[in-house]
Amino acid sequence: MMMHPDMLLELVHDRQRELIAEADRGRLLARALKARPRRTKKPVRGQPTGTLASCEPSAVVPAR
Repeated sequence: MMMHPDMLLELVHDRQRELIAEADRGRLLARALKARPRRTKKPVRGQPTGTLASCEPSAVVPAR
């Protein structure tokens, strides 16, 4: 099956545009992830609760 040269050239250009768009998306994603603010707070679990009751399960002491 012979392809017309103009059609083949159009397919090549389409593929090049797809590859360029994919690379642009990758760079944009990398830049967005790099600019994202870092998490500086520590997780709440394991820290003293202050005046509030703990949400963590506690061991049950058997009744006497």
